[in-house]
Amino acid sequence: MSINIVLCGVGGQGTVLASKIMAKAVMNKGLKVMSAETIGMAQRGGSVFSFLKIGDDLVSSMIGKGSADIILGFEPGETVRMLPYLKEGGSIVVNSRAVKPTTATLGGVDYRGEEMVDYLKDNISDLTIVDGDIACEELGSSKVLNVVLLGAAVRTGRLGLSEEDIKEAMKETVKEKFLELNYKALNYSA
Repeated sequence: MSINIVLCGVGGQGTVLASKIMAKAVMNKGLKVMSAETIGMAQRGGSVFSFLKIGDDLVSSMIGKGSADIILGFEPGETVRMLPYLKEGGSIVVNSRAVKPTTATLGGVDYRGEEMVDYLKDNISDLTIVDGDIACEELGSSKVLNVVLLGAAVRTGRLGLSEEDIKEAMKETVKEKFLELNYKALNYSA
């Protein structure tokens, strides 16, 4: 088994935590995993991505272009930016809500993300769009977007992980007082 996963978004969306939960779930199954993350921009609301590689013959944590089985997109524009990494026939799970980048704000550019979601609809056949705003509102917290997207990705079957695998990993990576909310987020389906 070999699976390449890209997670992308902007700082503050929980991209790095989602990557750590998945890596822990993979290790708990006794499988090999390597990860690479950009964390520095996370504190500034900038672009953030993580690569996860699962398999036996791992040499590098970096994923080559055209080799990702799935992209978990926390923000539509960042998802489009990472499209060169998706292999032909790969899957995308994307949050429909755009986060306006600082550069667009400073440049006076109007960005709402619909054009990015439309681009994905037109070009990706295996696409799951999650309305993160509605999910977070219904769950009562904006801090669970990452787990809502993770749950949607699990349901694609592309991660090689079950909801139970993720729940077990969350017990080791999420504070106990937030576990119940995160379990609900993992099972959330609109």
